[in-house]
Amino acid sequence: MSVIDAMRARLAALEPVAIEIADDSAQHAGHAGAGGGGHFRLNIVSSHFAQCRTMERHRLVYDALGSLMKRKIHALSITARTPDEN
Repeated sequence: MSVIDAMRARLAALEPVAIEIADDSAQHAGHAGAGGGGHFRLNIVSSHFAQCRTMERHRLVYDALGSLMKRKIHALSITARTPDEN
């Protein structure tokens, strides 16, 4: 299973109505600590983000991704919105 597939599977817990994941690793080649990969951009829309501030939304994403954040994901840019904000 690819990292993006694993991310999608874990983020399903947030019941996203829309999700886009892009691997930006190639743009960070040679970046200290990058290890040649692990840079991703996430756009996710979920009703789970209602009544949450930005940091709380990011925490929900990090919690859903779990161990991927420590092992497969070096950097993650997150845009998290509710369906009303989309």
